[in-house]
Amino acid sequence: MSYPYQIHSIEDYHAAYQKSVETPESFWADIASHFTWHQQWDEVLNWNFYDPKIEWFKGGKLNITENCLDRWVEKQPHTPAIIWESNDPHTPSRTLTYQELFEEVCRFAHVLTQNGAKRGDRICIYMPMVPELAIAVLACARIGAIHSVVFGGFSAQSIADRIQDAQCNLVVTADGAYRGNKTIPLKSVIDEALLTCPSVQKVIVLTRTNTPVSMMKDRDCWWEDEMKKISAQGNLPFKAAIMDAEDMLFILYTSGSTGKPKGVVHTCAGYMVWANYTFVNVFQYKPGQVHFCTADIGWITGHSYIVYGPLSAGATTLMFEGIPTWPDAGRFWEIADKHQVDILYTAPTAIRSLMSFGTEPLQGKKLDSLKTLGTVGEPINEEAWHWYDENIGRKNCPIVDTWWQTETGGVMISNLAGITPSKPSFATLPLPGIQPILVDEKGSLVEGNEVSGNLCIRFPWPGMLRTTFGDHERCRTTYFSTYENLYFTGDGCLRDKDGDYRITGRVDDVLNVSGHRIGTAEVENAINRHTGVVESAVVGYPHDIKGQGMYAYVIFNGIHVNEEQTRKDICETVANIIGAIAKPDKIQFVSGLPKTRSGKIMRRILRKIAEGAVDNLGDTTTLLDPLVVEEIKSNKL
Repeated sequence: MSYPYQIHSIEDYHAAYQKSVETPESFWADIASHFTWHQQWDEVLNWNFYDPKIEWFKGGKLNITENCLDRWVEKQPHTPAIIWESNDPHTPSRTLTYQELFEEVCRFAHVLTQNGAKRGDRICIYMPMVPELAIAVLACARIGAIHSVVFGGFSAQSIADRIQDAQCNLVVTADGAYRGNKTIPLKSVIDEALLTCPSVQKVIVLTRTNTPVSMMKDRDCWWEDEMKKISAQGNLPFKAAIMDAEDMLFILYTSGSTGKPKGVVHTCAGYMVWANYTFVNVFQYKPGQVHFCTADIGWITGHSYIVYGPLSAGATTLMFEGIPTWPDAGRFWEIADKHQVDILYTAPTAIRSLMSFGTEPLQGKKLDSLKTLGTVGEPINEEAWHWYDENIGRKNCPIVDTWWQTETGGVMISNLAGITPSKPSFATLPLPGIQPILVDEKGSLVEGNEVSGNLCIRFPWPGMLRTTFGDHERCRTTYFSTYENLYFTGDGCLRDKDGDYRITGRVDDVLNVSGHRIGTAEVENAINRHTGVVESAVVGYPHDIKGQGMYAYVIFNGIHVNEEQTRKDICETVANIIGAIAKPDKIQFVSGLPKTRSGKIMRRILRKIAEGAVDNLGDTTTLLDPLVVEEIKSNKL
């Protein structure tokens, strides 16, 4: 088997890119023709960025699960679809072939419908990283219901906010989840959330940890019992609902600058084509390879590169329940050897964490099956890139540094593994179909190379968000109103002499210091240029004279022999790069920054600490490491 639209050389890339820009409709129509459709589309693309209105493959009829399951059951029923590795390294791994996964999805689709779920319903999924999570996601898509997966580390209030916003009528959860040496009581968290969610009529509970739970009569039922009922009825296949190309597939909530989560909406056909196309081309996937994305399905990375991208390509995707440092920091490498992983896709945050353990956890690990490495969630710093290249890839694996967002559905800017050149800390070139431009604050085009500006996209791509659920105006004002007729990413970007793109960070936070507008991303970029600085985050705080002062949180590599002198050196670096006006007023050295599991720095928390509002930080349970916040608070300047 081969993918007719897979790029095989740099010449292929340039030809595909040119065609995607010059004749985008015929380009995407050709790629979409390789999928299973019930009815061909009437129109490839209908769009404007004013409303905004984006429609791909309008009039086309399909079901994404027929493309992820049915067609592979016909061609390769015994090929492993999902390999699952438990949190506990002594628990045997599980493998589901395409035939087995298809049967499980059909069974659970029957369970959903027999518990009242129907096409168009919103279903909240709050589960551990077990195969049943992927099964639940696919079963929702099979019946035409809209899934809203909530990461298993979110608090009851966060879940309630999401359920209320989407008006979910059914929840799929588990008694608990294992994460490292902890057990998380998922069902009790759901019970607390549902106290304020009258829309929920049914809760289906998977047994995972045997944690004692409260089961409410007429509302709660056990996954296993419901599946047995279907088996007793004869395990009939479930005929996939025929969906319109632009019907909603899922809602995924992402943090907003206002603090209220935004329900990003993706639709059936365009998202499928984009997730598949980017998976096949960025990672240069070859049939039979094992793809290990270390993300959680609760995030967009898991949606696109654990579930929909790999399965729509007939690939073997590996799910991991645990964390990279438990029971020791060699867990990723052990899994890579055990399952002969070909592609490893993880976050720079994870890489930097594993770097801190040195190379001892790598002792005895062969890692000789690896062909491609990838990073996602944030720009990777050069030191981490080189460590990853030398110690994990053994300088023999291309590293794809992928830039994209929840809103984009899949990778937007990245080198293609072994095809287009890589460059440490640069995402490099846009994928075919992506037309990035840099603009200044007034919206004027920043032309040429060796320039920087705000990153925008000037033409739609199949995987882009269609709206924010229940609030289309918020979608318009957040992404399409800043610059006329452009999608604004919210990121600053540098384009170098070769035309390669480097993401420099968010530009949402613009400070007014002594009447001068200064972007925090720009200041962070300057601080990060100082030798010894690993990473930084800059926020504003009230300043008696300047109005706003700049407070910098800096991770410094090495022992602070003289912190005060180091602060002066960093300020001098900033003054040299931007100007004296941009020098931080306060620099606090920290061991880490509060980040979400997707790698996003929670500047809202840092801002409150800088302002002295340390008792009003909100929910920190969703952070990668909540203890970092306590350390930052206790050492506040």
